[in-house]
Amino acid sequence: MTDLLISLYPWIRAVHILAVISWMAGLLYLPRLFVNHVEQAGNDQKIALIFQSMEKKLLRVIMNPAMIVTWIFGLMLVIIPGVVDWAGVWPWTKGASVLAMTIFHMWLSRKRKELANGSNNMTGRQFRLMNEVPTVLMVIIVLSVVLKF
Repeated sequence: MTDLLISLYPWIRAVHILAVISWMAGLLYLPRLFVNHVEQAGNDQKIALIFQSMEKKLLRVIMNPAMIVTWIFGLMLVIIPGVVDWAGVWPWTKGASVLAMTIFHMWLSRKRKELANGSNNMTGRQFRLMNEVPTVLMVIIVLSVVLKF
């Protein structure tokens, strides 16, 4: 099994990177949809329904599958001998950041449900601030992996 993973390493890494890009696109875009939803829909149910549809499709069709593929192929990379030097700090900072990103994803999913059922208590400004979370995590992950600190 290990020999197969080693021979497939470039493909596993490529799929992992593609999934990460898709997941990040959603993590950056969904909070922006929330900002527009809160600030533009107001009491207009027709506009609110359009935003709800966009948010639900983004989460279910793009973000959830991309997160799952990211995790599967990331774990495949981890088990290939020689890919990760566990004595370094970088795999631990990357791992913690990926866990934080997954928790953020789940938080976004909960907020989407709150917006859909009318129980949202966040403002557009608060969603704008939360939109910075995936960016900060992405910077930590990329610097961890590339610089291997």
